[in-house]
Amino acid sequence: MAASCPLPATQDLSTLYMKLQGLVRFLKEALPISNAHTVDFYTESVWEQLVALPPERVLMVLRRSAADMRPLVECERSAGFTDFPKIFCETSQKLVNVEAFALTAKYYSMKNLGISTPFEKLLVALQVNQKQKTAGNVKSDEFMNMKKSHEVQVMSELINGLAGYCGIKQVIDVGSGKGYLSSFLSLKYGLKVYGIDSSNTNTHGAEKRNRKLKKHWKVYHTPSKLDANGLTLKMSNERKVQDDIQYEEDNEGMCHRSPTNQEMMSTSDVVPDFSNPVTVHFGKQMENLHVYSHQEETLYFESPFSLIDFLPINAIEPSLQMPNRKMSEANKERRKKTSKSSELNIYSPLTSFITADSELRDVIKDLEDCLVVGLHTCGDLAPNTLRIFTSKSEVRSVCSVGCCYHLLSEEFESPKKECTQEKWGFPMCHYLKEERWCCGRNSRMSACLALERVAVGQGLSTESLFYRAVLQSIVKDCYGITKCCHLIRLLDYQYFCKNDQHIGKIYSKSSSFLDYVRKSLKKLGLDESKLPEKTIMDYYEKYKPRMNELEAFNMLKVILASCVETLILLDRLCYLKEQEDIAWSALVKLFDPVKSPRCYAVIALKKQQ
Repeated sequence: MAASCPLPATQDLSTLYMKLQGLVRFLKEALPISNAHTVDFYTESVWEQLVALPPERVLMVLRRSAADMRPLVECERSAGFTDFPKIFCETSQKLVNVEAFALTAKYYSMKNLGISTPFEKLLVALQVNQKQKTAGNVKSDEFMNMKKSHEVQVMSELINGLAGYCGIKQVIDVGSGKGYLSSFLSLKYGLKVYGIDSSNTNTHGAEKRNRKLKKHWKVYHTPSKLDANGLTLKMSNERKVQDDIQYEEDNEGMCHRSPTNQEMMSTSDVVPDFSNPVTVHFGKQMENLHVYSHQEETLYFESPFSLIDFLPINAIEPSLQMPNRKMSEANKERRKKTSKSSELNIYSPLTSFITADSELRDVIKDLEDCLVVGLHTCGDLAPNTLRIFTSKSEVRSVCSVGCCYHLLSEEFESPKKECTQEKWGFPMCHYLKEERWCCGRNSRMSACLALERVAVGQGLSTESLFYRAVLQSIVKDCYGITKCCHLIRLLDYQYFCKNDQHIGKIYSKSSSFLDYVRKSLKKLGLDESKLPEKTIMDYYEKYKPRMNELEAFNMLKVILASCVETLILLDRLCYLKEQEDIAWSALVKLFDPVKSPRCYAVIALKKQQ
């Protein structure tokens, strides 16, 4: 390794196993709550089956527990978690002690279990004697939204530190999507990045997006005055900005006079409308040029030269070259340096379906010692990223933030789906494999809930869940549908899988319960004329007094969500600790959980060769 500073101490495998065993004991009794679907809440009498307490008491205790954001004190950490208090009835398996339930769930959350390594300590160790190389004053929020900017900025700093610590320059971004992280790593830190995504749409979309950036860059790439050091001086007033844009329009007309080119690129494609309220803000920012795109997320950039480094070399279109004109010697020298920088700091988007058995050399011809990273890699891609790290000698380090736990494949899920795969997304570690542990899809789906957002009132409303559960009763009683198909089960769960074309947003578009039912039945292809208004409202009145049951039960599921996520992350960490050639591994909380709920990274480095 290039650095010799010791990395922060982490818990050993035996300690992690002890905590994993305790968590498993708790979840064995609690998983029925987590696996129950709120859609079936009334049709399957879920509250009566699983809870032996009045909903008012459950709500009181859970709200009090949620309001207490303090970590567990030392006596709570050490008292009684090897011998669980009586939380569930031994005969009926119903919940009987909600206070003990809340305390145990809090103990086994990532925040309190004590298995996470502080991000700040890791950065200090990684950045000792490290020289940061940047390609200029680049800010992530200049070309991506706030959430993505937060994630990219934090993770790229960590990745740069890992690369410097290991003495490597090549980074492989698995599941790179639009290439935000890859682009930023290449632009700001001078790393050679390959972004691999299984979707041609994403790969080509990244290139198309970069071509759009190049087009916007061309519009604003006017000759600017240079100071003594050859740096571009800032434009000082709105009139100067508008004059330069008009100058570019004139050059555009000179270079593209043919009818064909005029049809391909209209003025509205490249020149902002200054009558638009959004672009009025354009002229008020005197120190930056702002370009707004209605099809992409808001794009911002300070200097046309900084974008050249950002673009992949194959994203530059010949038709978008600047018109020939006289340039100063300083400007020519600046362009030469920019061109050399572009050749060295390349982001290359590639299309390939990555599995645990993928041969990286088949995808990347100049593969060398590298760092594999993944920002919110979906489903099995996160565990497969870890397996690639452990099995490929060229991969010296890994930094993986997973998401979409509901899409993980489970080896011991029952009934087992027909599948020929040998490597499953869960479990990974020996202990859970020996236990033949299975979470279940509903439990993994609940782990996708953002506990921190629910705590501050940003979760799903109880009313939306209530509407959906009552609709289920209507569909069962009036249409004879007892087992819900995929479409109806996902009717109001757009927050789990936003790309699913079947998922609707009916609740947010409905003015009342009656309107909601009418629209839902129509979407499901059921004859809505079969139900008069009175029948629909009778169902509403029947279940309205029991809405508090659904609210309390959903709070139980949300509290368990953090425990299920802890189990999944702890499984991955234990898997890494089981490998003999790994020098260091840890779970690190990277992001603000309110901005980015999936905030924990699995990080590891191999022993020095």
